[in-house]
Parts: sequence; C-alpha cells; structure tokens
Amino acid sequence: MPDHVLITGGAGFIGTRLARRFAAAGHSVTVLDALIPQVHGDDPATTSPLLRSLDGVATVIHGTVTSKDDLRSALSGASIVIHLAAETGTGQSMYEIDRYTETNVGGTAKLLDVLANEANDVTRLLIASSRSIYGEGAYRAEDGTIVFPPHRSDAAMAAGDFDVHLDGFGKLEMVPTDEQAALHPSSVYGITKQMQEALIMTVAPTIGIEPVSLRYQNVYGPGQSLKNPYTGILSIFSTLVRQGKDINIFEDGQESRDFVYIDDVVEATFLGATRPGAAGGVFNIGSGVATTVNDVVAALFAAFGTEVPTRISGNYRLGDIRHNVADTRRARDTLGFEPAVDFREGVARFVEWVLTEPVEADGYQRSLDEMAERKLLK
Repeated sequence: MPDHVLITGGAGFIGTRLARRFAAAGHSVTVLDALIPQVHGDDPATTSPLLRSLDGVATVIHGTVTSKDDLRSALSGASIVIHLAAETGTGQSMYEIDRYTETNVGGTAKLLDVLANEANDVTRLLIASSRSIYGEGAYRAEDGTIVFPPHRSDAAMAAGDFDVHLDGFGKLEMVPTDEQAALHPSSVYGITKQMQEALIMTVAPTIGIEPVSLRYQNVYGPGQSLKNPYTGILSIFSTLVRQGKDINIFEDGQESRDFVYIDDVVEATFLGATRPGAAGGVFNIGSGVATTVNDVVAALFAAFGTEVPTRISGNYRLGDIRHNVADTRRARDTLGFEPAVDFREGVARFVEWVLTEPVEADGYQRSLDEMAERKLLK
C-alpha cells in the first residue's frame, strides 16, 4: 500500500531525488526544509533549482526541525520519516559549533519528543547517518589485529607525516570499516551525526517505531551544490577547473574516501525505508572502493578534457581523517543494495551536468580563510 513519506531536509541534493523516487513508486511525499541561503540562495523560489524540482512531486513546508510547530505540521499523516535535515561540513562544524549542535542534535531530539508524546501514524524512522562517526575507521596491524587508531596529531602532520599510527602495532593498513567498528568521530559534525543516530536507534523502538540508520559515505553527483564550499571536493575542484584556477591538493594527495553516486544512495535509502528486513538495522551505504584525492583530480581532468595546474601543498585541516572505505556487505545481504555506478562513470555524468550550469562565484577560498583564522587549517 502507498505510504505518506516525510523527508526532513528534503529540498536538498539527496532529498529532492529521494522525493521523486518515492513519488514515482506511488507514495505521497511531504518535504520539510529550512531552505538556507548557503544551499538555496537568498530567494529559493527563483534561485534554487532543487526546490523547483519538487513542483508537482511533493508538498513543501518551509520550516525547520528546531521548531516543534513545524514538525507537527510536517508529520501530519506521515507513516515513514526520512530524517535528512542536518548542517553539513566537517570543517565548518569546528567553529560553528552551536548551530551544528542545535540543528543536528536539538532538531532530532525535538522530532523524537513530538513522536513520543503526541499522536502520529509513523511506523518507520530512517536517519541519514554518516561515515564521519567512525573517525579514522578500521586498520590492520602487522600482526593481523584489526585496530581503530586515534586521530592524527597536529605535530605529526606539521612534520609531513599524514599516516595514522597506534603505539605498539607497527605499520597500519587501511581496511574496509564495518558497522561494528569503534565510533570515535574527529569533528563536531561527526559527533552530532553519532548523537542523531544514537537518539533515534534508542528512542524509536520504545515508542513503537522501527528505526533504520544508513551511514552514508561521500555522496556526489549531478545536482550537488557548486557554490556551497562545504559540499565536497568534486564540486570545489570542478569550479576551480572551470575558472582556470590552480588546485591545491592537501596533505600528499593520497588521502582517500569512499565516493558513492547519488542514484545509488537514493536507491539504498528507498530500500532502507521500505524493506521489512531493514527494521532496527544499521547499514554502511557506499561503493566499497577507496579513491584518493589524486585519483579524483585525474578523473575530473579526463572528464573535462582539460587540466589546470595542481600543487600538492602539504596543507592539512584539523578534524580531517586520512582514509575511509566502507564494508558494504550488510547492505547487500539485508537490503539487496549493490552500487551500480562506478567512480569514473559517475564523474563523467557529474561533469556533463556541471557543464550545463553557470560558473558559480567561488566561496572556497573564504571557507579556507575562516579555518586558517581559527588555526584549523595549517
């Protein structure tokens, strides 16, 4: 039977595509979104293609998860809630601490408070969690032991040592991180995502709602903001290429992430929200492949058919991790999720879309200056 689906933060990059996926499957969709200028511009009705893409797809409520009144309005009739609403950006979270905590933790607490204390029809609540809650993730020591190293030190990185270390275990090799790994986030953003997940996975079962947590890896693809400097390196580097500006590659360029294409994330989320077997589960959603920053630059240059000068600078940001790649076996076995788009194909699709968009004003340098002023960028 069709469900009524509420997507908080549903006017964003992931939410708009997810809304269309649910609508195409015959479900009715409500979106609650604060439509912040950093994502949607100063006049969203005219400056936000994401918002316009919801015309005829979803009922849009301009509101915030930090308001119980807005939540009550949005929850009316909903049977499935997809909780995407969050302030994002690891670097920015380290100095906009109150805003990140109020929205991510406080908004989640308000959502649960309304669900726990007021009549509603919600049967499943899915939280968009994050790979950031793992911190450095899993590594294999020389003796075969799987360990979870602490955050890298400022002193070591200043000396050009960007690898992770754990006293007494010798050289460490990064391995895929599964859902049983230790949780030790290295940023305020990661802490707030861990809190969101913990609140929902703890409270929801006590009030008769099935919780599901999806730990997204690095999501990318067409529709990703090209003007928000906190959305990720694919958008940032693409803008620099189109402007003909140099690319500053932090650390040694060998740091890696698990990039997962937007369509794959949407399908995984749809499965997590609708598959009976997902109830109560925590799932990594990624490609299962580690891609270095140097690989990202090479893929972008190939897709654009042009290059700009690059510089491996040795700069680094406090709070960044060295490597991350997801173990995705649980999502495959329980949800039936298999990523369909590999990185090269995904980048080609992304660049094809980028070339149809205007060249945006670059706020990236401003974001770096803000971090440097606070001694978070070295």
